Formats: sequence, C-alpha cells, structure tokens
Amino acid sequence: MTPVLNWHEIDTVLLDMDGTLLDLHFDNYFWRQHLPACYAKRHGMPVPEATAYLTQLFAQHQGSLQWYCLDFWRETLALDIVALKHEIAHLIAVRHDVEVFLVALRQAGKHVVLVTNSHPDGLALKMRCTGLTPHFDLMITSHQLGLAKEQAGFWERLHAVVPFEAERAVLFDDSLAVLRNAQRYGIRHLRSIYQPDSQSPVQDVAGFAAVSRFGEVLPV
Repeated sequence: MTPVLNWHEIDTVLLDMDGTLLDLHFDNYFWRQHLPACYAKRHGMPVPEATAYLTQLFAQHQGSLQWYCLDFWRETLALDIVALKHEIAHLIAVRHDVEVFLVALRQAGKHVVLVTNSHPDGLALKMRCTGLTPHFDLMITSHQLGLAKEQAGFWERLHAVVPFEAERAVLFDDSLAVLRNAQRYGIRHLRSIYQPDSQSPVQDVAGFAAVSRFGEVLPV
C-alpha cells in the first residue's frame, strides 16, 4: 500500500509527464517499434537490423540531455522525428485519475509544476492531444535548463527558476534515476509509479513509495 502523503506538509507538487501523468506506452512504442521501422524503410534494411543499430546508438546517449533531444535525433538519423511522432499521436493517453488529481491539487491551493525531460516539440504535441496545460502553474523542460533531470545540478538549476522549499515539495516521477537525484538534492516527498507503461509489467520501484493510480493520493 502507498504510504499516505501529509498534504499539509506540501506546498509544491513537481510532476513528471511521460510514464507519470501520461502512459509511457506511446514513447516506448515510438522508440522501440515505430522509429526502427521507419529507419529500416528509409535505408532499405531489415527491421531487426535497424532495431539493433538504434538500440546500441540510444544506449550511448541514455541519461543525457541529447537522449531527450528531438533535434539531435533528427540530425543524427536524418528523419523528421516530430512528424513521425504525429503519425502515432493517437497512442498518447492520460493515465487513470490524472485529471481528477490535477483538479484536486488546484482546489487545495498547491503550486503545480510540470517538470519534464521532454523536448519542447514533444511537450507541445502531448499538451495539444491531452489538453492538460491549464492544470499547471508552470511547465519546465530540462532543455530550458541545459541538464536532464537525472544529472547532477539539475534541481539546483530548477530552484533558480522555480523557487520552492525542498522540504515542502513532492515529486512524482517514474524514473528511479531522477528520484535518486532528487533525493540527493533533498526533496522530502518522493513517489514513483508502479506501471509507467500500461502494456508492460509493473516495475521494481527499488524501495521508493509508489502509486498505481492518482486516485490513491488525492489531497484531502
């Protein structure tokens, strides 16, 4: 069972997007299936060969800001990544209870900040598809700060742009690397996500408190 949050001790709610508010299935399908198929077609190679090549290439950059940069991958792969994402935009989906949760945060007077590694073009696509923009006081991408959320120094840079008390903040994020980095910075309340991708098994949350759906943690 998810440990109850004491909402009286929380002023700022920091929310990840992909795998937290939105189903990670869209992103996993795009990078693991759709993009390799498009790359294979472009270069006249078998899909398994393209998949193997891209998987190796992705591993070299994972965890860096480049990994999340659609401009970098457009130049590296000579493919219009944003246009390819639009082709499967029907897979973009909001997770269970998210909108109810966001409305409740607003009613409770919390400062709600979306903090995402998503490239600005990816963020814009997902906000158009979901209509979630009005629920946030601010939306910050790691590209604005020059570091990915899992990199040392990220939270210091965020604090310079969005002043908040780490002791009175909660972060919801499906990435264990991001949670560990936030923990080192001193964010007191941390919550992972049990099943970021609805089409994949539950993940090992490595001892972090986690939620299955946001109805479990509505502010009272």
